[in-house]
Amino acid sequence: MINWDDPLNTNKKNNKPIKTLTESYAKSDVLNNDFQQQEKSVEIIEIEAKSPMAKTVDNFQKTAHNDYTNADKAINNEHYHSNKKYQKTSLNIESIKVSDKSVINGLADVNQLAPFKYPWAWEYFLNANKNHWTPLDINMAQDVHDYQYSLTDTEKHVYENVLAYLTTSDILAMRNIGLAVMEKMTAPELQIYQARQVYEEALHTWTYQHCIETIGLDQSEIYNRYRVVPAINAKIQLANRRLNSILRSDIDLTNQDELNNFIMAYSFFAGIFEGCWFYNGFTPIFSLQRRGLMKGTSEQLQYIMRDEVLHASFGIRVVKQIMLENEVTLDPKAIRAMWDESEAAEIGYAQYILKDPILGYSAKDHIEQFRFIANRRARQLGFKEPFPGAKNCTPWLDEQANMRKEKNFFETRVTEYQTGGALDWD
Repeated sequence: MINWDDPLNTNKKNNKPIKTLTESYAKSDVLNNDFQQQEKSVEIIEIEAKSPMAKTVDNFQKTAHNDYTNADKAINNEHYHSNKKYQKTSLNIESIKVSDKSVINGLADVNQLAPFKYPWAWEYFLNANKNHWTPLDINMAQDVHDYQYSLTDTEKHVYENVLAYLTTSDILAMRNIGLAVMEKMTAPELQIYQARQVYEEALHTWTYQHCIETIGLDQSEIYNRYRVVPAINAKIQLANRRLNSILRSDIDLTNQDELNNFIMAYSFFAGIFEGCWFYNGFTPIFSLQRRGLMKGTSEQLQYIMRDEVLHASFGIRVVKQIMLENEVTLDPKAIRAMWDESEAAEIGYAQYILKDPILGYSAKDHIEQFRFIANRRARQLGFKEPFPGAKNCTPWLDEQANMRKEKNFFETRVTEYQTGGALDWD
């Protein structure tokens, strides 16, 4: 058993703990010298202690010690008064005013949640927690059979490439919210929902990984497709370019140019990346589900879609609030360019994953549906519709977010989203 007062057992005779620095030095000498050498050292020290030089050194040490003690007292005294002054100042701090809060560049203490200025943000957080689920809740056994024996090569191509795009996109979304957006918020009720959003993006990535692993796909090959398939890479690179411009902690949002760029990037992320690309991106898998195929994967994507409904809705509301509080008017040409490049990337992606149509769904359908959803997001953001006259060619898509799930307990875990169907996009 270790004696923590004397772990090396150097004090066996008197069994007393070492209490001073002098005693510690003495014990070190015991460990490094034999007894006779110690006696000689003591004799030499006694002789030297009586010499004039020793007395001079002793006086010098005493003077230095006194100087140090006085300096130490002065420092402690200064710290004492400084601390008292701080305490007095702290006690005089006024309560936080709601008027001092803002989405960005706020003056209030970001560590104090209430009073709320944005109670709707807190509601988003509460609702998101009602939507809790994990990919392990869904039975994937039938999907394994469907992939091996029921899907055509064209349908396998669609399934694999949708997962390849989605898994990379959700990691990008997680990094964007966690590293680029959340730290710019100066109202904690906004940050708290975004913290939940970061978790959900990680959960979505886990879901895609679970599907890939359960089906038995080559993980390295699937995950690497975004780097080698031009149509997938184009969407990821466009997103990176938009989002990396605000992935900096030194952004000064009091600067008008920086503020405008931040709003444009967040508009892209909420309105297009999550509001269109994700929302529309699940449709090819849902089209398989409508024929009774890959129902486990589709159910997982339904849950993800409902998360994304809240993500896009929240982001759009934050963007509009920033514009309102800072009296920002964005350049219509810049907005038009954002829609056009996003459409071009989506066209290339649709033509790749649906180069051969699958039953009930084609690249033409996918592109038209993107335009229809883009018009919806533009209206929400307060922008002009980019694609007037676009048709809702897959009206069943909204059902995936609005459906209330009622399951037989013995077939699957009872999992019901309580808020996704209550959102009115228009």
